Amino acid sequence: MKQLEVIPAIDLRGGYAVRLLQGDYARETRYDTDPVAVAQQWAHHGAPRLHVVDLDGARAGEPVQLPLIERIIRAVEIPVQVGGGIRTEAHIRQLLNAGAARVIIGTIAVENPDFAEQIFRTYGERVALALDVKAGKAATHGWQATAGVPYLEFAQAMVARGAPRLIFTQTELDGTLQGVALGPLRALLNAVNVPVIVSGGVRDDRDLAALHPLAQTSCLEGVIVGKALYEGTLSPRVWTSYSPTQ
Repeated sequence: MKQLEVIPAIDLRGGYAVRLLQGDYARETRYDTDPVAVAQQWAHHGAPRLHVVDLDGARAGEPVQLPLIERIIRAVEIPVQVGGGIRTEAHIRQLLNAGAARVIIGTIAVENPDFAEQIFRTYGERVALALDVKAGKAATHGWQATAGVPYLEFAQAMVARGAPRLIFTQTELDGTLQGVALGPLRALLNAVNVPVIVSGGVRDDRDLAALHPLAQTSCLEGVIVGKALYEGTLSPRVWTSYSPTQ
């Protein structure tokens, strides 16, 4: 049976592990002063990989928390995928050299599809596309803006250009604990044929139970969980039930 990879998120801002409500920088909750310890905690509980986002970098347009990200990568023995503010090939190389298993690009793919295609061809499985969606459109610049292109159209265009994997975030649900909206996810899974990781809204086991069958019948590969873990509505024991054996 194909397993659903459950990936804990660590969002970095000002050196802290935080969560934003719907990507709003004014609605931040700080959860820990030591993100490295948080990473080690999730790894100890059996997480298959970590999803680390440099929120300061997403806003600045370049990596800001690189030293902290490097410390996180060195502190765990599981793969770490990193996003936030990655707008140049130099940024990608910098993070890969730091040990990131996968680097996530988003805004630059919307603004410069030709560049994104070049990156997909050069780095293959070592990169992924952040498909951040707000009001049905691709969101950019740390979710502070939206492009005019509908998300399904953008996703199909990027897959045609070689995007090896999509990380699909429903920004209106992110940090809300309201549950995953299955309709938009199913539409995406029907529209593309590359692995998809979904993010946004996960609250408890019910969401994972709803997603698990999709992993058996589609290209859904995993789900990113954040606030549910930090608030305790989802137990770290979930990895023994839903994640692949490492």
